Amino acid sequence: MVALDLPTTSPATSPSAPPDRMTGRMRLVLVVLLLAQFMLAVDFSILNVALPVIGQGLGFGLGGLQWIATAFALAAAGFTLLFGRVADIVGRRRLFLGGMALLGLSSLAGGLATGPEMLMAARVAQGLATAAVTPAGLSLLTSSFPEGPLRAKALGLNGALMSAGFTTGAILGGVLTDLLSWRWAFLVNVPVALAVLLVAPAVIAESRPAVRPRLDVPGAITVTGGLLALVYGLTAAGEHGWTDPVTLAALAAGALLLAAFGLVERRASSPLVPLHVLKRRTVVWGNVAGLVAFVTETSLVFLMTLYLQDVLGFSPLAAGLSFGVLGAGTILGGVAASRFIGRFGARVALVSGGLLQAVATLSLYGLGDGRGSLWLLLAATFAGGVGNMLAIVGFMVTATSGIPDGEQGMATGLATMTQQIGITMGTPIMSAVVVTAPVLLDGIGLAVLVNAAVVAAGAVLAGLFLRRT
Repeated sequence: MVALDLPTTSPATSPSAPPDRMTGRMRLVLVVLLLAQFMLAVDFSILNVALPVIGQGLGFGLGGLQWIATAFALAAAGFTLLFGRVADIVGRRRLFLGGMALLGLSSLAGGLATGPEMLMAARVAQGLATAAVTPAGLSLLTSSFPEGPLRAKALGLNGALMSAGFTTGAILGGVLTDLLSWRWAFLVNVPVALAVLLVAPAVIAESRPAVRPRLDVPGAITVTGGLLALVYGLTAAGEHGWTDPVTLAALAAGALLLAAFGLVERRASSPLVPLHVLKRRTVVWGNVAGLVAFVTETSLVFLMTLYLQDVLGFSPLAAGLSFGVLGAGTILGGVAASRFIGRFGARVALVSGGLLQAVATLSLYGLGDGRGSLWLLLAATFAGGVGNMLAIVGFMVTATSGIPDGEQGMATGLATMTQQIGITMGTPIMSAVVVTAPVLLDGIGLAVLVNAAVVAAGAVLAGLFLRRT
């Protein structure tokens, strides 16, 4: 593989000893990148509450509503790994700014949409923008801060704001839809994107390779096709069930294409994902632990939404506000993660965070059909949020540590792909568990047990396989 010779104009990447504290420039870089990542996280969940109103306003059929979310998820997950590597080749800042411009334009188009076709095109474009901005932004973050406490602190704040963004999106979507219009769920992105585009060029230094390697086109085609088929299959499973022929065909196609991707990478002169990276235990098990963290926490939000609305009778807005406690837990976990990792290490953060999340999730099995159980839900989701964010920051630090700056886009692309797939997988898996019980509360209880078992197993396995790194 051709080595990438990146410029070292940033203080964080100078050959001198890394600073013990953030410089003023580092803080500006951090603010710009965190603002962009927070907006992307808000965008993931802001439309959930507004979907029925959008359907009525633009004439979507009931079966077509889920495609508003699916179109975004397909583009965001399917192209993340490809764009992560493209960021290493053409320049991370260039791809970051291009993605932000596309996000602003597509959000404007979505807010002004007059029919289903225009809205769907805007959602696909938003997904592509997310697939470009997320790995480019993360690689700019990891390459702007030296490996160690400063990078752990930056990743902790990034994780906290992203998780808070998911919660904020659910609340903000309800508020904007109720008080203004569903169109503002799109339009709110436009001024934020514009602000980032105005400030970022003056704050963030470009990282452009001195020698530009060729893009692994066969690898890009097979991995992108495989991820698209996998995400589509997982989405179809949530809608039609795991035994549906379309679901099985999509999942099989995804598996075959991803297997072909592995074969292509073995023979490629400049592979999309170098095999030596995939042989790193920190990359493999860090991403496995991250996948578990995202699968379980996002699906737990789905389960608790069912519980609050269909068992306790909460309105969508009240249910969304209830998750503010979860958001507070994730913010606390993200802020504390850097100090925790600095003292105990990323492996301990992965294991202890996962185990705390597992215990908190297990306690939710005690939820009853009365509103007296609300205190248990709030306490457990707060504690689970702290544990989940410890695990997520531990995953990001583990999965990107020891990787040269020239391959950080690829490493963060892998981590972002893990995040996207985890978010997509969680809901259909837990939906399939819930429907096995004749009573909804019993189904939710069974899914909670499965969720807690998966978290605990992931934490234990990560601890075992990372113990020698």
